[in-house]
Amino acid sequence: MQTTLNRLSSITRSLTTSRDMTKPFLLYTAGTPNGRKVSVFLEELKAIYGTKVDYDVERIDISKNTQKEPWFIKLNPNGRIPVLVDRQRENFVVFETAAILLYLEQHYDPEKRLGFDPVKQPNEYSEMLQWMFWAHGGVGPMQGQASHFHRFAPVDIPYAKQRYTEETKRLYGVMEIRLRDREYLAGPGRGTYSAADINVFPWIRGHPYAGIESLDEWPNFKKWFDRIEARQAVQAGFTVP
Repeated sequence: MQTTLNRLSSITRSLTTSRDMTKPFLLYTAGTPNGRKVSVFLEELKAIYGTKVDYDVERIDISKNTQKEPWFIKLNPNGRIPVLVDRQRENFVVFETAAILLYLEQHYDPEKRLGFDPVKQPNEYSEMLQWMFWAHGGVGPMQGQASHFHRFAPVDIPYAKQRYTEETKRLYGVMEIRLRDREYLAGPGRGTYSAADINVFPWIRGHPYAGIESLDEWPNFKKWFDRIEARQAVQAGFTVP
């Protein structure tokens, strides 16, 4: 019976993906830092370009391992959220958050309001990539582990909590250094708000889960955080799903 229900669910989802063209994108997501990166980016694009970048949302219940079901594995073999389906480009599927942000920037931000032209602004574009990849290799994994051992681990392991929290703090210190005389991570002068900032902000917003109650230790970093948190599109993105 359950197998039949799963198959019906898969068929229904497939039909939704391919036939429901009311909005340009379909976002499979959950209320996690990685999920919020994409919803925030889409909300920022909507604020600039309107309904051209509007999107439908399907909430994935990761507590029930919905992302491991066969229909989802066909979209993302890694079994992780978020996944974006671009209905305007023959239902092209994109997974991995940085890849999704760069995809959206490439195809749907012609004014380069949230990024940089790789041909006309090669240095700024490289800076953006550097900070995005830095966040993916550092902040996400380290803070994710800190959050796990502080909030979700079935046993208390003090060494693990200390190790990952201290490494997360070190990474916050790296951002403090970068932001001493800047407002944003990439771009000329004091920087320009871009995918580099959006890519890491949702993780920082979850700092209490990692055992870091305040950002006061890093004043410039905290100013950056407050500046981004105040943005209307960021607040809208955090209501998704």
